[in-house]
Amino acid sequence: MSENKDVVFSEKIEKSSDFKFGAQVAQVFDDMVSRSVPYYLEMQRMIAELAGSHAVKGTAVYDLGCSTGSTLISMDPMVTKDVKFVGIDDSQEMLNKCDAKLKELGFDREYELQCADLGKDFSISNASVVVLCLTLQFVRPIHREQLLKRIVVGLNPGGVLILVEKILAEESRFNRDFIEYYYNYKRRNNYSDLEISQKREALENVLIPYKLSENIALLKDVGFSHTEVFFKWYNFTGIIAVK
Repeated sequence: MSENKDVVFSEKIEKSSDFKFGAQVAQVFDDMVSRSVPYYLEMQRMIAELAGSHAVKGTAVYDLGCSTGSTLISMDPMVTKDVKFVGIDDSQEMLNKCDAKLKELGFDREYELQCADLGKDFSISNASVVVLCLTLQFVRPIHREQLLKRIVVGLNPGGVLILVEKILAEESRFNRDFIEYYYNYKRRNNYSDLEISQKREALENVLIPYKLSENIALLKDVGFSHTEVFFKWYNFTGIIAVK
């Protein structure tokens, strides 16, 4: 499937509004995320590798905030075929794009796509792996503990959560440097300063990052027995947590 270029924030926006994963973003999301997230393809490869090691025959692998299905697609060759994939997202436009991509690829495993608000009621059952790739940061902080508790309940004993998040530095003095390094990364991927500033403003009240230590404390508080960092780049990190 051809990839549309992200030009969502390329023109001057007179009145800023909160970022939404609607039809406009869904059409360019794959380009947007690959140019906006450092080592995104390597993150996907690592998630797939971890999922392949922990997925158990006869169980399910959940991708919460599955967007256009890139993580489902990357996990497919690494996870045994008798594992069901479940993708959940609160944007029907994203799910439509995901389903189209899976069908075009001839996805030949059992899968299910659900439209649901992760901050509210949805169910997880018989899961050996749950993935939250750049998703928890978009869940309102008041709902994050409840979401993680629901994941713990739905995971089988020994199951894992694979969490990738944008984070704050432990020491606030490093935040400014890390953010500047991140914006330099986006500039190297041909985003203009206008695009960077307008997207930052749109995300201000939508993407709310925690410190790495705060994420780990939250995971332990809800019942995960062990956590390990598997990826770190300035203000991005990957954590695997075991039930």
